[in-house]
Amino acid sequence: MNTADFLASVPLFRSLGPEVASFAQMAREKSYPKGSVILFEDDPGDSLFVVREGRVKVVLVADDGREVILGILGVGEHFGELSLIDDQPRSAHVVAMEDSTLLVLRRDDFRRRVEQNPAVAWALLVELSRRLRRADEKIGSLVLLDVPGRIARVILDAADEAGKDVIEKPLTHQTIAHVIGASRETVSRAMRDFVESGWISTEGRRIRITDRPALETRSQQRL
Repeated sequence: MNTADFLASVPLFRSLGPEVASFAQMAREKSYPKGSVILFEDDPGDSLFVVREGRVKVVLVADDGREVILGILGVGEHFGELSLIDDQPRSAHVVAMEDSTLLVLRRDDFRRRVEQNPAVAWALLVELSRRLRRADEKIGSLVLLDVPGRIARVILDAADEAGKDVIEKPLTHQTIAHVIGASRETVSRAMRDFVESGWISTEGRRIRITDRPALETRSQQRL
C-alpha cells in the first residue's frame, strides 16, 4: 500500500479524499527497532507521527524508574498532535514495543496544509475529543475500580481495538501492570482468577475472551 492510500485509511485524514496525496508527499518514513525511544518527554514538539507498522507505547517514567503506560498505539494511530497546536514540548516518552515504522509530518508543513484545508483541523478536533473522552474513562476506572476491574477493562478495550475477542498482540502481565498502576504479581493473580472463572483463556501470548458478559460486569463493579 502506498503512503497516500495508507493515510486515507487513518481517521485523521480519511475525510480528505484526493487531497490526502498532499500530506503523503510531505510525510517521511522512519524505522525504529524494538525498545528504542522515539521521543523523550520535554523534547521539542515539531512533528506528528503516524504508526505505519508495529506498536509503540506512550509512557511516563518516575524518578525511581517506575513506568506508567498512558497508551499503546498500533497501525493507523498517531501521536504528537498536541505539540502541533500549542508549540509545547512533548508531554511523555514514546517507545517502540516492537520493530516499528512511522510516518513523520513536520509541524510547519502540516500547519500550511491545515490552513489550506480546514477539514483537517476539524478532523484533528474530533480526534482530540475522542482521546479526551478515553482519558476521562481511564481516570474514572483508576479511581473507581479495583485492580481486577481495571484489568477486565484493559482486556475488553484491547479486544475492541482488535475487533474480535482474541487479542493477538502480546499483552503481558507487566504491560497491564504499567497501564493500571499495579504490581505484576497482582495482575498475574487476577488473570489466573479470570481463567479459573471461565471468563478468558490463554494460548501462549494470546488472550481469548470466553465470557464477555461476565467480564463486562466485572469491569463495571465499583469500589
